[in-house]
Amino acid sequence: MPTRRNFILAAGLLAFAPFAGAETPASQASRILVLGDSLSGEYGIRRGSGWVEVLQQRLEENNIPYQMRNASISGDTTSGGLSRLPEALRRHTPSIVILALGSNDALRGLPLEMTQANLEKMMELSRQAGAQAVLAGMRMPPNYGRAYSDAFARLYDTLAERHDIPLIPFLLDGVATRPELFQADRMHPTEEAQPLITDNVWAVLQPMLSHAPQANQPEGVGAK
Repeated sequence: MPTRRNFILAAGLLAFAPFAGAETPASQASRILVLGDSLSGEYGIRRGSGWVEVLQQRLEENNIPYQMRNASISGDTTSGGLSRLPEALRRHTPSIVILALGSNDALRGLPLEMTQANLEKMMELSRQAGAQAVLAGMRMPPNYGRAYSDAFARLYDTLAERHDIPLIPFLLDGVATRPELFQADRMHPTEEAQPLITDNVWAVLQPMLSHAPQANQPEGVGAK
């Protein structure tokens, strides 16, 4: 038979129940989601040393209440990113989405029209989720063919202008021309290169932060 002590204990547990799933101030901060490939996924370097983590440190140093969320996978293409984005948006409810994909499309010689269409769909999904998309420009070495390399670079400029979204002109600007900043495979930046990559992202992202929506609500939610 329940005792008075058990009733008191049960009542105390129920009193705290509404707070059991409460978020901490850090988890309530607006989120920046990075959807990328190995260039953003810390390939071949120490965990926690990639540009996404360096950017998180910079946000904290500047007392900017945003939390980075990294959904990057080595080897991913824009098709893979498109298939993963809906779940990433649902899980992280970001206010900003950095789309850092496309290099692997080019390395595989995939049609530029497909890469462009996938990026456009990801921009639209981000917008529908109430997030501002940011496009990270990519480049290919000229040995892939000047015509293809130039068309690939223009793709990002065209998309950013057409959809009026912020563009990081070239994610590896200041890194790509310095062989000493690449690992032995000559494709992936070293740990020493990560702050330089962060600078490229920060130059575009920092001016946005005071204007990005704080409430991560999909379109239609709370609309008047």
